This record gives sequence, C-alpha cells and structure tokens, in this order.
Amino acid sequence: MVVRILYEDNHLLVVVKPPNVPVQEDISGDRDILTILKDDIKERYNKPGNVFLGLVHRLDRPVGGAMVFAKTSKAASRLSEQIRRHEMGKTYLCVVEGCPQNTKGRLDDYLIKDTRLNLVSVAKPGTPGAKQAILDYEVISRAEDLSLIKINLHTGRSHQIRVQMANNGTPLFGDTKYGYTGSKEHQLALWSYELSVSHPITKERMLFTSSPPDEYPWNIFNFK
Repeated sequence: MVVRILYEDNHLLVVVKPPNVPVQEDISGDRDILTILKDDIKERYNKPGNVFLGLVHRLDRPVGGAMVFAKTSKAASRLSEQIRRHEMGKTYLCVVEGCPQNTKGRLDDYLIKDTRLNLVSVAKPGTPGAKQAILDYEVISRAEDLSLIKINLHTGRSHQIRVQMANNGTPLFGDTKYGYTGSKEHQLALWSYELSVSHPITKERMLFTSSPPDEYPWNIFNFK
C-alpha cells in the first residue's frame, strides 16, 4: 500500500490516511497505518532496528484524510501537549442525510462510550463517565437531499462527529452504526480535511490539507 505523504522532516510526518485502514494494530489483524509507515521509513532510509514513530492522534478506521505523526519522542511529547491544550486545529468534511435545521452552529453534548459494543451515545450532563464534546459546523453545499458540512472539532471524543451529527438529526452518509438509512455498502463519508499544528521545534504554525476522493458522494458537491 502506497500512503501519500503531505509533509516530512526530521520531526514530523504528515500523511493521507486511506479509509478502512486501522490506525494501529487491532484484533482484525489487518495492516495498520502505523506499521505501514514505520516499514516505509525503515526501507527509505535504510534504518537498522526498530523505527520510532509516535501516534499522537487517531482517526476511526473508516475515516480517511490528513494525519500527523511524530518522528522523535520530543516531537511526540510536544504535539501531545498541543492536543491537550486544544491547540491543534482539526477540520473535517462530512456528508450527511438531509440538512441541519440551522445551517451553522455549535453542538455541545456529553458522550459516553460502551467499550464492549464500541458504541457511543449522548448522555445527560453529570452522567458518570460522560465527557463533554464540542464542535462547530457549517453547511457548505446541498445536493440530492444530502448536505456537505465542514466541522471544526474542539474536543476529540471517540466517534464524536458521527454521534453528534446523528443526534442533531443528520446522520453521516454511510454510517449505519449511527442512523444512516441507506445501503450498508456505502463508505462512511467523513474526511480529515485540514490539520494545523505548531512545529514542535521551530514553533512555526503549519497547515496541511487533504481533499476527499473524487467519488460519490463527495463529487456531487462543489466545495473547492
């Protein structure tokens, strides 16, 4: 598998994660992006022994798009600190069924995860184990009773966009787990569109962009 590299230096590796590839090894036994990239670095630079590559954030297996990795432990620590302080910018694109009642707004919910079922649901504030989840959304385009939405993520909860958009009455295209009513054969339409980080060494603010694939349902919208 060839993984597209958006940026690389001695400290960072930014790539386009293909959809349906796990971020790290899981019970499926399928090749994961972390192992693929480590093997690629080892081969390209002829490195002996184990290659360090720090996983600092995650994308759900069905989700594709921009993803940053740390090539040193110092970079990993500093990027993780940016995430902890909500200083890493994360913008997603998604396609949903219908259209939100408000074409622009903020969703602020409390989410709780059933780890046994790998299922997240909205809970009342104060529910033990529930964590606050905040995102801003804006409808960019509409076509075929579908809406293309840009989302700025303020918290990084498991399945956050999928659950909050479904709870708002607009489940993601292809997301049968959270209320999509169409074919189970459709790919989940959620894409990591932009990532902004401060370089862990130079402190320079950097923006990386990855557009969704030219295929349905993405290609029925004009968003570029």
